[in-house]
Amino acid sequence: MERHIPPNFITEIIDRDLAEGKYPKVRTRFPPEPNGYLHIGHARSIVLNFGLALDYKGECNLRLDDTNPETEKEEYARAIEEDVRWLGYEPDRVLYASDYFETMYACALQLIREGKAYVDDLPEEEMSRLRAEGKPSPYRNRGVEENLELFQRMRQGEFPTGSRVLRARIDPAHPNFKLRDPVLYRVVHARHYHAGEWKVYPLYDYAHPLEDLIEGISHSLCTLEFENNRAIYDWVIENLKGKCGLPEEPRPHQYEFARLELDYTVLSKRKLIQLVEGGYVQGWDDPRLPTLRGLRRRGVRPEAIREFVRRVGISRNEGVVETALLEEVIRDDLNPVAPRVLGVLDPLKVLLVNYEGEEWIQAPYWPWDIPKEGARPLPFSKELYIERADFSLTPPKGWKRLAPGQRVRLRHAYVMELEEVVEEGGKVVALKCRVLPETLGQNPKDGARPKGVIHWVSARHALSAEFRLYNRLFLTKDPEEGGEFIKNLNPQALVVKRGLIEPSVAQDPPDTRYQLERLGYFWQDPVESRPDRLVFNRIVPLKEGF
Repeated sequence: MERHIPPNFITEIIDRDLAEGKYPKVRTRFPPEPNGYLHIGHARSIVLNFGLALDYKGECNLRLDDTNPETEKEEYARAIEEDVRWLGYEPDRVLYASDYFETMYACALQLIREGKAYVDDLPEEEMSRLRAEGKPSPYRNRGVEENLELFQRMRQGEFPTGSRVLRARIDPAHPNFKLRDPVLYRVVHARHYHAGEWKVYPLYDYAHPLEDLIEGISHSLCTLEFENNRAIYDWVIENLKGKCGLPEEPRPHQYEFARLELDYTVLSKRKLIQLVEGGYVQGWDDPRLPTLRGLRRRGVRPEAIREFVRRVGISRNEGVVETALLEEVIRDDLNPVAPRVLGVLDPLKVLLVNYEGEEWIQAPYWPWDIPKEGARPLPFSKELYIERADFSLTPPKGWKRLAPGQRVRLRHAYVMELEEVVEEGGKVVALKCRVLPETLGQNPKDGARPKGVIHWVSARHALSAEFRLYNRLFLTKDPEEGGEFIKNLNPQALVVKRGLIEPSVAQDPPDTRYQLERLGYFWQDPVESRPDRLVFNRIVPLKEGF
């Protein structure tokens, strides 16, 4: 059976730990902070943590790491849970870090009693300066009883927001800056969306290891920016395991992997918020964004995102992944599941001078290399529309589409040749053409085979539709190039076309993905499309479009 996660340095660690009997079961967790919507970068952590649990028949929790009441919302928590399930994973448990606040508070009191934590009154700027200089706070030597009293009063709300913190007493001059008496708690007068009224809140570096210990996590997987934080992680666990009702075993360990970065986009929550709140995009589910909600609305399937993470792999080597690879994976995912249909984005009218009436041609949904059966009746009539770009009065060398003196095959139908060009004001507005009647499914008897095949729709039968062509969000691989990333936004990231599509799509489920032949992969926008106003999003272009 194929593994969900290909072998990598983390699977080697797990294999070793299990062989040594270090853990009875692999337990992982995906711990996002509910202060925004998930994006493609989070997908690596989701797939890794849930995939490892599946591969080793273990467990994976979804834990909302909600220790900052000023930025977190129930809206984000619900969206995160929904996105994880959409990606195809069912958490063993959905947990909240804030449910452990009482335990965390009790553990902080324990550290104070043991002389391992103290209340500091220094302003933030002064504290930062002394830490940078490796010097102790003047409040570092406060006695245990005074620290206990002050911390309890902090919880009761007697001190204003930001006026005091609880710090670990480790070493103010430690070579690892993170261990220079790090802050464990701060005073914040803010109601928590899940836990209710609290006046003191734990910081991530203190809360995270306790959450892992409480939940019996075996392998705590983080991105590389938390590598130096591992020292605090270990300090908290070593000083509190087996105390305050916490288990002694299993003892979790933190391991770091490289985060997922993509070119031509931004994954910083701060920058994504700027794009949304600045009106540069239309909400968190805008298909131009790299959010999971945006990709989902665009039409990307969860299978493609999981395969993308698998193909990129897991390592400690940081680098930027090409968006072209993500697009390739999306095409590979859609190719065997997207029926082929015809649509025209920039219509040019064609009148067939030697054809009357109409007929319905049985046109297969699938090309020869996809082992699937299925066809639909495709209407053909005297008046057609073709793509404006498929005709040229003065074609360049190598032109394989319609031109004076150059035939084309209409996909699934007849060979067609030009008779007359109708112009108004110097613009081509229509073409008069003739079909070769004997060429339905046959080559011309005169031996003059057409050089190319073009798509078309019947004017009488086609459905009007809006086509939204999504392109890369930024003009440059590195949006930060030149300083202000907003200046590098691609004005062509969304191009809207009014076109036509064959009528068979009206009978299909609205979530059907299609390949519009020669144009790309599309599906109906799940928010705005409706039977009387069809809106199609381009999920990804065809490879030839690059």
